Amino acid sequence: MRGQSLRLAKWHRNVAAVGAGAAARDWLATPGSLTARLVAHSGSFRVRRLHQKAAVCSMEEAARIGLPRRARVWEREVLLCCDGVPVVFGHTVVPLSATASDWPLFSALGERSLGSTLFYDPLVERGPLEFARLRAGHPLLAQVNAALGGARDANDFHARRCVYRRHQGLLMVTEVFLPAVYNLAAAGTIKIAK
Repeated sequence: MRGQSLRLAKWHRNVAAVGAGAAARDWLATPGSLTARLVAHSGSFRVRRLHQKAAVCSMEEAARIGLPRRARVWEREVLLCCDGVPVVFGHTVVPLSATASDWPLFSALGERSLGSTLFYDPLVERGPLEFARLRAGHPLLAQVNAALGGARDANDFHARRCVYRRHQGLLMVTEVFLPAVYNLAAAGTIKIAK
């Protein structure tokens, strides 16, 4: 796919390198479970599973999960919603070679949060966070657009990704922060801009 080579993101270990404002940096650099933070900032939290299926990973993802080139993987995509509003698009890839003992709950997650299993499993090792600004034309933004029914209200989105290891299995989670996440107030409601 030609667009794959033209629209790669530049991933950085330092959140300041992506030119995000203070609110975006605060959310991007959440040190623990993003799910736990979203739950704390909303009256009602929900994971809306979009799909979980075999798919081909992007060039950006292949090397990070131990593949020499683009290949088929298990792909899971979700929208994390606070008070009925999508605030984060989650994209997870797992090599097809991963076993059920590597990721025992992955195939049965349904609409449960992946983060709630990753952060409470003592066998899971979390790699460093990487941050990027995804610009128009990036493959994930087409998926975000489809998930939101074409209702995107921004051209660029900030994202973070992290590789997790359990036994010999690798799993990579990419979280794309949607504009509504920056309106979340600690009181558990979405602030309406005036």
